[in-house]
Amino acid sequence: MILFCIISVLAIASAQTSGQYGINFIPKQLFWYFVGACIIAAMMYFEPDQYKKMAWYLYGAGIFILILLMIAPGGVGQIAEPRNGAKSWFHLGFADIQPSEFMKTFFILALARTISKHHEIHPMRSIKTDFILLGKIFLVLLPPLALIVKQPDLGTSLVFLAITAATVLVAGISWKIILPVAASAVALGGSLLWMALYMQDFLAEKFGFSSYQFARIYSWLDPYSYSSGDGYHLISSLNAIGSGEIFGKGFKHREVYVPENHTDFIFSVIGEEYGFIGASIVICLFFFLIFHLTKLTLRMKDPFCTYVCAGIIAMVTFHVLENIGMTTQVLPITGIPLPFISYGGSSMMGNALALGLVFSMKFHHQTYMFGNHDDDDF
Repeated sequence: MILFCIISVLAIASAQTSGQYGINFIPKQLFWYFVGACIIAAMMYFEPDQYKKMAWYLYGAGIFILILLMIAPGGVGQIAEPRNGAKSWFHLGFADIQPSEFMKTFFILALARTISKHHEIHPMRSIKTDFILLGKIFLVLLPPLALIVKQPDLGTSLVFLAITAATVLVAGISWKIILPVAASAVALGGSLLWMALYMQDFLAEKFGFSSYQFARIYSWLDPYSYSSGDGYHLISSLNAIGSGEIFGKGFKHREVYVPENHTDFIFSVIGEEYGFIGASIVICLFFFLIFHLTKLTLRMKDPFCTYVCAGIIAMVTFHVLENIGMTTQVLPITGIPLPFISYGGSSMMGNALALGLVFSMKFHHQTYMFGNHDDDDF
C-alpha cells in the first residue's frame, strides 16, 4: 500500500502539470489514502462472523442509496447531475461520492453469505441444488446490476459480472451447469457486439443503450476514424505510452496531452514517463497484491471468508486488467480507475472497504492443527 501511494502521488503530480485543472490533487489523494487507512483499521475491529451477520443490512443500505441516486434531482447544478452521460455520483460540494464503489463490497458480502448459507442447508450437492444456488446468486446480482445499468455505467456493471463469475467458480457448482452458462454468456456478448456494430437502432429502442456506449465501441475498434471525437482519448493514450519506449522520458517530462490523465488514464502517464520498465513494475506490484490475496484465500477455513476473498480478488483483478487494457486498446474504454493509483475518493474508500475485509479475516483467522505429533510417529 505504501508503494501504491508513492506511485500514485508521483503519477498525479506529473499528470496535473498539463494545466487541465486548477486544483492540486496531491493533498487530496493523500487525504483519501489517510481515510482509506482509517477504514481498514476500523474494519479490523470486527470479526468475520459479524460481517456475515451484517451482510444483508449493508447490501440493503447499498441498494437504498442506489435507488436514492436514481430518483435524486439530476439537473445542472443538482445533487445528482450526470457526468459524461451517467448519473452515477452524488455531488456534495466538499466531495463527489459514487455509491456503486461501496456497493461492490456490500455485494461481495451478500453473495458470500448466500453461498455459504446455501451449502450449510444443502451439504449434499447435486445438479438440482446447484441450479437453486445459481438462481439465488442471480437474484442477489439483479437489483444492483439493474440500477447501475440504468445510470448507465457499463464499466461498473462489468465489475459486478466479474465478481459473480469468480464466486460461481469457487462455489463448487457443477461444470455441467457452468459450461453451458458460460457458453451462453459468450454467445450473448458476441451477439451484442455484432448488434452494436450493425443494429444500433434496435439496441437503443429495445434495451435503452445510449449513443456514447456505441461510440466507445467504434472508437475502440478504429480510433483513428474518430480521432476528433471519442477516439481522441485512446489515440492520445497510445501515443503517450508508445513514446515512453523502454525507459521513459523521466518525471514531469511528458509531451503528450491525455485528458483525464489523473484518473482513468493514469497508466498512460506512467508509461510515458517511466517507459516499459516503469509500467512493468506497476503491473508486477498488482500481481504481488493479487498473489498474496490468493494465498490468503487458500488458507481460509471458513467458506464465507473464502468467498469474500475470491470476490475481492476478482474485483481488483478486473479493475487492473480493464484499466490497463483500455489505455492500450486491448479492451474498450469503460471509465474504470486503476486501483490505489488513480485519483478518486470513492474508488479509494471502496477499495479500502474491500481490503479492510481481508485484513479483518487475516487478523482474526486461526489455524487449528490436529494430530501433528501422531503424524510424526508414522
